[in-house]
Amino acid sequence: MNIQNQYLVSLASKGVRMDGRKHDEHRKTVIEKNIIEKAEGSARVSLGRTEVIAGVKIDIGTPFPDRPEEGVLMTNAEFSPIASPEFEKGPPSEDAIELARVVDRGIRESGMIDVGKLCIEKGEKVWMVFVDIHILNHEGNLTDAASLAAVTALLNSRMPAFDGEKVDYYGKKGKALPVKAMPVAVTMAKIGKSLLVDPNLEEEKAAECRITVTTSDNGNLVALQKSGSGSLTLEEIERAFEISGRVRKSIRKLMK
Repeated sequence: MNIQNQYLVSLASKGVRMDGRKHDEHRKTVIEKNIIEKAEGSARVSLGRTEVIAGVKIDIGTPFPDRPEEGVLMTNAEFSPIASPEFEKGPPSEDAIELARVVDRGIRESGMIDVGKLCIEKGEKVWMVFVDIHILNHEGNLTDAASLAAVTALLNSRMPAFDGEKVDYYGKKGKALPVKAMPVAVTMAKIGKSLLVDPNLEEEKAAECRITVTTSDNGNLVALQKSGSGSLTLEEIERAFEISGRVRKSIRKLMK
């Protein structure tokens, strides 16, 4: 363990952090809605110096064979080299794929979008919702920033006008997406024996592992993700649940 990591562990054991935050405190969070004119919905989220943008496109397509009466939801994440020197050009990296899956799982398992109401013609024609996440600047905790941006973009999306035959992508927008829930992801880094909410980049590098707890409106757990090589005890996982339950309330206020 290098000197900086030792210093972060020492600080955490005393209940403090390098930037002065409490263990369960998020960085300053700013949400901007509907910033992409040609998207059906969009949002930009700044979590400290981490910045993420999400855009939603809605189109008509064919349903999956095993779900003929349900619309389709797909999430993709792109890591641009301008966001971090650690990101490289080319196909999506493992980290980008993992990020997209974690965000997608939270949205899907919470039942945020009523995909049954996206069916136009059983087995033939459904609405397809595509969520694209772009990292603008990486200073830690991409998971919470990306989830917050994606959920906010979906909450503010309007479907293209459709007369039964033709879709008007450029005219007046139609109704909102059939939203049933508002999932919230809370990520914590394990440093020493402490769990730190919304870890910045330095804290992520010093962490043994990270855990993301995603809950729905009623506080029920809908998704759980652990990353990193370190381990978590049952007591630490239970503490992560308790912390996320408190933190999610302030995040939901920002989303509304």
